[in-house]
Amino acid sequence: MADMDTNEIIALIRKEDPRFDRQAYAFVRDGLEHAVKELRKREADRAKVSSHLSGRELSDGLRAYALEQYGPLAKTVLNGWGIAETIHFGDIVYNLIDYNVFSKTEADRREDFEGVFTFEAAFVAPFQPRRRRLPMPSFAEAE
Repeated sequence: MADMDTNEIIALIRKEDPRFDRQAYAFVRDGLEHAVKELRKREADRAKVSSHLSGRELSDGLRAYALEQYGPLAKTVLNGWGIAETIHFGDIVYNLIDYNVFSKTEADRREDFEGVFTFEAAFVAPFQPRRRRLPMPSFAEAE
């Protein structure tokens, strides 16, 4: 499989698991690269920063990447590709692991991606208008 490019591998994966659009795989791949770069920037003072991310770290990185790329449309875009919850990130990651595109450690599990956040909270709530509470008039002011 070393001779195959990523697009060919994604085509093979999608024959076995057609739930996710090919763009979902590209998004997860690009989002992983972005998350690792951001981690290295934040932790530049450490001697060596691992490029391995846990399921939670990758989910959080993909959330940030989606918001950066698509803003208020992030949930709509991800849903259009078949991604509706964080476990779907894990499903995509593990499909790529099965084809040796990504790797994992002994401690990694698909379930690490389950319930990390809701898409409503991550992609919709940040764009909702904030309710501003107006001060209640006192009865003395009303007279």
